Amino acid sequence: MSFILKSQQEVMQEIAIRAKGKRLEQNLTQEGLALRSGVSLGSIKRFERTGEISLKSLIDIALALGCLEDFDALFADNTPRGSLFESKEEKKRKRGSIK
Repeated sequence: MSFILKSQQEVMQEIAIRAKGKRLEQNLTQEGLALRSGVSLGSIKRFERTGEISLKSLIDIALALGCLEDFDALFADNTPRGSLFESKEEKKRKRGSIK
């Protein structure tokens, strides 16, 4: 399922639904996930209910559920590569110019 054309809240809720599904696939309770991930039970309950969670806690949950590799594609450099014979190498931006 794509996140295109979804609101921020809808994306957050969809991620929470997916995480809950992974938790249930592994037959874990919320308390069990809290113990494995080091994330408080209250944070896990709030995450599954509202989709709100810190990035650190989300990574801890993903690690506990065996889904850490799912972050590999986030902000990945997917620009198409040129020909092998092109010698022009583009410089990567180090700062933005638009305010």
